[in-house]
Amino acid sequence: MTISTIENLMASVADLFMAPVLLAILVLFTYALYACGRFLSLWLLRRRNATAYQRALSQKEAQWLPGYQVHNYYVRNPEACDDELEVFALKKLELLRMTTRIAPMLGLIATMIPMGPALRALADGNIQGISENLIIAFAAVIWGLAISTLTFWPASVKKRWFAAELINIRKLKGAA
Repeated sequence: MTISTIENLMASVADLFMAPVLLAILVLFTYALYACGRFLSLWLLRRRNATAYQRALSQKEAQWLPGYQVHNYYVRNPEACDDELEVFALKKLELLRMTTRIAPMLGLIATMIPMGPALRALADGNIQGISENLIIAFAAVIWGLAISTLTFWPASVKKRWFAAELINIRKLKGAA
């Protein structure tokens, strides 16, 4: 096998990745919209039950309240140690955090794959081939960054919420 054969094989295989990567970007965009909707509903639940949550904490009671996921896990599992509670919180954040990190990578992959054909079109003087491939390349990276943006904020806010709930659970455990 010569180097040019290996290069052509790698280029052909890279072209095969384009459809699955674009499909993955589409799936992640759909998930990002879904996650934003869930985040909004969770925010509304927490807002509606904030007074009851604060009252329960001040009275040192562990009662189930809609919107407080880590707290409710503790209510259902009062024997859970701090590590179990942290793992539960991380599990609840995992898909959002992964989406935030993976989407830009997929956008970059989908940007680089059409660059080969665009450079080939440039060498051939095919302006239309260049523009078609660059449109796909730049659109993919924009979608990846948009997905990451849509999921980063809910992931960050939920992380803060869960950390506050963990602190409050530690206080409840200390009072018990």
